[in-house]
Amino acid sequence: MIIQLCNAATVSVRSRRYGRTGLVVLQVLMSSCWLLQISASAHAAALNAEQINAAEFSGKPPPADEVSPLGVRLQVLLARAHFSPGEIDGKFGENAQKALRAYAEAEQLSSGDRLTPEVWQRLRADDRPVLTTYDVTAKDVAGPFLKSLPARMEDMKHLSRLDYLSPREELAERFHMSEQLLAALNPHRQFDRAGSGLAVADLATGAGGLARADRVEVDKVRQTVKVFDESKRLIDFYPATVGSEDKPSPTGTLKVTSIDQHPFYRYNPKYHFKGVHAKSPFIIRPGPNNPVGTVWISLPGEGYGIHGTPDPGKISKAQSHGCVRLTNWDVERLASELRKGTAVSFTDQSS
Repeated sequence: MIIQLCNAATVSVRSRRYGRTGLVVLQVLMSSCWLLQISASAHAAALNAEQINAAEFSGKPPPADEVSPLGVRLQVLLARAHFSPGEIDGKFGENAQKALRAYAEAEQLSSGDRLTPEVWQRLRADDRPVLTTYDVTAKDVAGPFLKSLPARMEDMKHLSRLDYLSPREELAERFHMSEQLLAALNPHRQFDRAGSGLAVADLATGAGGLARADRVEVDKVRQTVKVFDESKRLIDFYPATVGSEDKPSPTGTLKVTSIDQHPFYRYNPKYHFKGVHAKSPFIIRPGPNNPVGTVWISLPGEGYGIHGTPDPGKISKAQSHGCVRLTNWDVERLASELRKGTAVSFTDQSS
């Protein structure tokens, strides 16, 4: 409940204007959140780099609804192996379980979405520390940053760019982490001051460049994306948000028609998106908080594509308008592996 209230306050700051009474209420709520975050930081003091780098599986899986040292280490190891858990938040939640299942299948280990000693031993063969120290630079804090992010899509068209809201948001995304985990790992650190040393996820994958994708498989049931090379080897896995009941994603095999970095978002009133009441087309300018994130991979059919998101924590937990939605960092990696004409197969039944 505490987290929900603080998140609600954050969303409010990002998206609304208030009268005097509303500001007083908001200030009280934000002050309460600040005090709670201090308490949470004290509680999170035990969540340090040494414990995380040394975390081991002893037969009990990491919790799905709270941060743990093993949860952090497991997520980083999966990400390094190219089985993305989406946002690294330190919890063994839905997306981490999806990544683990795909990893076990690729390694031909009997696991499902459970962590087993066999799977853990295979993963921890990469015994490098999963956290490293990053020194915040002047460029990191220079911005520009948005003062607030409108809640209504129509109101975004007035902004010159959809930038990050803060250095903390920017740094969390750079290291594929949730802002909450980044803050918990760095109590009393200032994210907007150059020279601050931060504990962050070390996502270095080792030697070897990007492979070339021959085929992409989108599982509409499991809400996942798999990437295969010419030898049919699985080279990348991503959790995804795939369509919705109102506007499902297509079925069958399509081919990539274009890849746009830093895309403009173009809204057509014919889409009839819920909550959007514009009668005329409009555009939203590029940026990481653009509705389609930092990359748009176009597929045949009006409005269909694979794209990023301004809300990485909602991957697999919210619906899309027929598209395939990934975190910004995952879609950036996927785009680097694709070319015009790459096959994208949509399936309705998981094997």
